[in-house]
Amino acid sequence: MGIQYKYVVLINTTIGAFMAVLDSNIVLIALPTITKDLHATPFEAVWIIMGYVLVTASLLMTFGRLSDIFGRVKLYNLGFALFTVGSALCSVAPTGLALVGFRLVQGSGGALIFSNAAALLTDAFPATERGRALGLNQVAGTVGSVLGLALGGILAGSFLGWRSIFWINIPFGTFATVWAYSKLRELSEPHRGERLDILGNVLFSGGLTAFLVGLMLGALVGWAPAYLGVMLAGLVMVACFVVAETKVRYPLMDLSLFKIKAFATGMASNLLASIARGGVSLVLVFYFQGVLLLDAFTAGLWLIPFSVAFVTFGPLSGYLSDKAWSRGLTTGGLLIISVAMFWFGLFPFGNSSDYLELLVPMVLAGAGGGMFVAPNVASVMNATPAARRGIASGMNSTLLNTGFLLSLGLAFAVMATSVPTSVLQGIFAGTASSICPPAGPCAVLERFVGSLHSVFLIMGFISLFAAVPAYMTKRQKVGYTSGRGVPTE
Repeated sequence: MGIQYKYVVLINTTIGAFMAVLDSNIVLIALPTITKDLHATPFEAVWIIMGYVLVTASLLMTFGRLSDIFGRVKLYNLGFALFTVGSALCSVAPTGLALVGFRLVQGSGGALIFSNAAALLTDAFPATERGRALGLNQVAGTVGSVLGLALGGILAGSFLGWRSIFWINIPFGTFATVWAYSKLRELSEPHRGERLDILGNVLFSGGLTAFLVGLMLGALVGWAPAYLGVMLAGLVMVACFVVAETKVRYPLMDLSLFKIKAFATGMASNLLASIARGGVSLVLVFYFQGVLLLDAFTAGLWLIPFSVAFVTFGPLSGYLSDKAWSRGLTTGGLLIISVAMFWFGLFPFGNSSDYLELLVPMVLAGAGGGMFVAPNVASVMNATPAARRGIASGMNSTLLNTGFLLSLGLAFAVMATSVPTSVLQGIFAGTASSICPPAGPCAVLERFVGSLHSVFLIMGFISLFAAVPAYMTKRQKVGYTSGRGVPTE
């Protein structure tokens, strides 16, 4: 007897989530080795990480819209193939700039995967099982982040070199691509008569890119008028995008979905929660490698409790959300994240901090995230009309990735006000120890440590704010009117 189709979808999308998230963390840990080997400039080094996430966030809406027009399975399959090809190209990159370009190819494939995975799961699973399925899918991504932290350090320091971190995607990606093409089938009805919103694509992708590029350059290089101008131009483009979406027949972002209360509040809490927790791992990596002078492998291992707590609570919260406990789980998870962030904000970071003292807030932050994610995704997708789940999935993933980027930008901006940019870049590359004397206090690193408290306190307040729309999100009954109308109660 063959595997039930819903489990075929779950396994395949789980592989996709695992690979896409694995590649984010595995490159993060190996970045100092990559930078030294390719003689990459600081700007190129940053874009090896940021470019992947930025192109994913920029294209998610576009690909979600295309999936509603041409079919979710076709676009998802293309994403797996593109991600695998991008991984192969990254493994042979001759320069830092070439690696940035190949990472954009990878990110495009990741965007195709992310924009369709939740919609495919929602189509394949009944409403009473969606929370569990989405929870397992999210956990796979977190497992990928755990292994990425460890594998990146092991492979980058081995005789295989940093290029091997991309090799591991090729066999898994090839298998998953072939399996997806042979087994997945279209359950939704493509709207082939609709047209792609070209103007909306340009305004949204261009505006998001401009704002985030200006934000990151301002944080890393300095808040010159040119970078502030780029940020302002991005905001103007996003504002024009919102106006344009009300004028076109087939908009990129279906703003009518925000008339559904459960959808609107779920999306708002998703964005704020992503801002609150997105930069935590990266900030801690900075602390572990730049201040405590740990090697990449050890720093990755020290972060594992954070992800293990997420993995532990993710499936449980997904199961409980199917039992109509969604609002309590999402609100409670965000409040727990707030406690963890405030704990970090008051933690006496130093050059000899006790790791055991960091375990409690890390576990709390991971557990709170695990409690929040699956019930939130399930509430958003359950509140969406079946014909619009492709675009809803893309919108949800876009906000998640945008929040992550804003979180990183916020962290960089706060830290850049405390230490020179060159020092911040040195901490990022793991070479800041050369700035300080071999013994005695280091004023520059002490200022950097002080900025960590501000970062975590800000994230704590954002998480508290995110709990408000989460509490307002009521469980949506499944059953919808046809077309793009508001779901029935």
